[in-house]
Formats: sequence, structure tokens, C-alpha cells
Amino acid sequence: MKNKTSITINHSKYLLFLSLIFFIEFLILAIEPYNRQDWLLENVLVFIFIISFTLTYKRYPLSKTSLTLIFIFLCLHEIGAHYTYAKVPYDLWIENTFNSSLNHLLGWERNHFDRLAHFLYGLLIFYPLREIILKLINIQKFWGYFIPLNIIISTSVIFELFEWAAAEIFGGELGIAYLGTQGDVWDAHKDMLMSLVGASIALCLTLLIKRFSVKNNNNTTS
Repeated sequence: MKNKTSITINHSKYLLFLSLIFFIEFLILAIEPYNRQDWLLENVLVFIFIISFTLTYKRYPLSKTSLTLIFIFLCLHEIGAHYTYAKVPYDLWIENTFNSSLNHLLGWERNHFDRLAHFLYGLLIFYPLREIILKLINIQKFWGYFIPLNIIISTSVIFELFEWAAAEIFGGELGIAYLGTQGDVWDAHKDMLMSLVGASIALCLTLLIKRFSVKNNNNTTS
């Protein structure tokens, strides 16, 4: 009982630590974003997530691994929301640090921060999503991997439709900033593909780690 209480306290402290860091980053990046209206639009889903998480985390607590993965993704998203995804100056940061342009080195003609965000959405959110599903539904093996993968793909499609609808409704500079296609007619398709690739990698890593853990436990007990 004492150990369980200690683990709960440590877990709560870790969640509080991550929340504090994110809150500080959020406040800093909320100061004079590139486009205030776009910043608000970009953070609608973040606000919804925070409210939902606050209401449910005691009933469905997540592991430290899942909390960390979600934290990393949210921190990355706030950078995109501050600058707008199409204007995050990652190439300037790299050039100032290493005296070399990543875009020039790889032959890129556009800002690829949005591609990175979609890739990391699949890579980082797959595991927490799987953990939540396993808590809610008693499923094993294939379905425990396929369902979260399917949800990642489905939500990626829904988000692209959400972006398109917002661009149609608001139009003008705000619509262009939020949509962030940068003139690429296949932007939505490529973003969804990046989410799929990220989630597929996360699926394979999760499966390998689980099999290695099971094998290691069997060797320990034998």
C-alpha cells in the first residue's frame, strides 16, 4: 500500500512538472504571435484536449511514457502556433547554429515544419492512444495495434477537413495561414501520409519493445 501511494505521488509530481513547463512555454509563445487569430485557431484543439484530460486523468491515468510523448508534441505544436506552421524559422536556427542551411542541403523549396508536426503526431501520439484504448476496451494482439493506427489515420483526415473548412469560412490571410499549403495542391495528402508513416514506426517500435520485454521476462523466470 505504501509503495502504491509513493508511486502515485511520484506520478502526480511528474505530471505537475510537465504541466508547469508547458504552461510557461505556452505563456511565452502566447506573447505577440505572428498571427493572433491563427494562434487562437491552432489552440482550439489544445484547449479541448486540456479540458478533457483534466476531467478524465484520475479515472484513466496515463503512464509517464505517454505523458512525456504528449508533452513533447504539445510543445512542438505551440511553436507552430506562435509562428504559424508555414513560417517557423527552423532553417534560420540551424543556419545560425551550424552555419549551414538544412533546406539548401536537402534541396527543399518550402518550409517543412508542418510535415514534421504531422509525422510526430503519428509517432508520438500512437503509444498514448493505444494505452487509452487498452484501458477502455479489453482487446489484445492485432486489434490493440490496428485500432490506434486507424484512429491516427482517421483523425489526420478529419483534421485536414477541419483545416479546409476553417479556410473556407475565414478566408483571406487567416485562411491561408491556418491552411498552410504553401502552394502545394497535394499538401493534405502528404500530411496524412506523414502521420501514417509516424504511426507505423511507433507501432513497430511498440511491438518490438513489448516482444523484447516478454522475452526478457521469460529468460529471467526460467
